Amino acid sequence: MELSRLVKQRYTTKAFDPDRTLSAEQVSELKTLLQFSPSSTNSQPWHFVLAGSEEGRARIAQSTQEYNAAKIRNASHVVVLCTRATLDEAHLQAVLAQEERDGRFANAEAKQGQHTGRSFYANMHRFEMKDAQHWMEKQVYLALGTLLLGASVLNIDACPIEGFDPTILNQVLGLREKGYTASVIVALGYHAESDFNKHLPKSRLPQDAIFTEI
Repeated sequence: MELSRLVKQRYTTKAFDPDRTLSAEQVSELKTLLQFSPSSTNSQPWHFVLAGSEEGRARIAQSTQEYNAAKIRNASHVVVLCTRATLDEAHLQAVLAQEERDGRFANAEAKQGQHTGRSFYANMHRFEMKDAQHWMEKQVYLALGTLLLGASVLNIDACPIEGFDPTILNQVLGLREKGYTASVIVALGYHAESDFNKHLPKSRLPQDAIFTEI
């Protein structure tokens, strides 16, 4: 499989076929892609709301204008990628405990070293740089990239959506009470024949304009 062919082939879907849905196996693959996305210091400062029902997609669509709401309603599945409100000690300990269960530490010293290192960066962004929310959202966008590329490998069409009202979506999904905020929406499924973007050539700046080799 040529990955370069897939990235040239994938595109942002503007209209979805409401009669075509993803299989349970495909949804499981997408969930695994998100679960194993990379993040700085393995901090995993995210939560994902997956809507596969008409009612669930309609709830998410409430936060968007009609041109995006139609994509959400007609997609097979929609994922809301959320960022944690805080990277608190409870979350850091939960990640550490999972790493221990997964056998990542040879001894107690290795475990403590991991926790000390991750806490250093988390606290640096909280207290010195004061950009913890921005730093955590960067990790969520790594998950977004993983999802979009993975969807193309699975021949699933996708549309990332930032055009929504986060206040409305946080309220509709009860995210604030759970300690999260909505960062980006991704609609997933299969394009409709009316999707104009499917038939347009891809356009990117040339490599000699975007690369400097040293």
